[in-house]
Amino acid sequence: MSDEFQRGAIEAILMVAPDPIPLAQLSGVIEKSEADTDALLREMSREYADDQRGFQLREVGGGWRMYSHPRYAEVVGEFVTRGQSAKLSVQALETLAVVAYRQPVTRSQIAAIRGVEVDSVVRTLVTRGLIEQVGQTAATGASLYATTPFFLEKMGMNSLDELAPLAPYLPDDIGLDDLEKELR
Repeated sequence: MSDEFQRGAIEAILMVAPDPIPLAQLSGVIEKSEADTDALLREMSREYADDQRGFQLREVGGGWRMYSHPRYAEVVGEFVTRGQSAKLSVQALETLAVVAYRQPVTRSQIAAIRGVEVDSVVRTLVTRGLIEQVGQTAATGASLYATTPFFLEKMGMNSLDELAPLAPYLPDDIGLDDLEKELR
């Protein structure tokens, strides 16, 4: 494959991909080493930025994806959301933050931290693909929830290590089990 064809193939794949595509997968498709594919992707990303195009190529969520340029956020946002309301409520954002920082976590643990019932909010976050059930507690069989790769993508992160530090907002010594017992 020629370099021009490989670049075009990457662009075409990333234009239709609903999720970030891992480097290894792109490398396999264009039949280049991962190092060469990574260099090509970074070069393409720089070129798009230098050309001031309406889109960007970014590494996020464990892969590469095309995004609209932030310069056009208002116009794109108006186009995409016209007649729709897809924003998360304050309650959903608070619950999502608890899951992100304390995962894996049960609904009762989330409720203990937030001080309110969270069943419907958890269902909303699961439905939107931001959190998912990742197991059950051994003691009670309660569902454990954690964030998804889609969460990372929407937050523009590659890993949870990129979350802002919690301290001094929520102490690490919170006894979730003790809080649960007190609420029962």
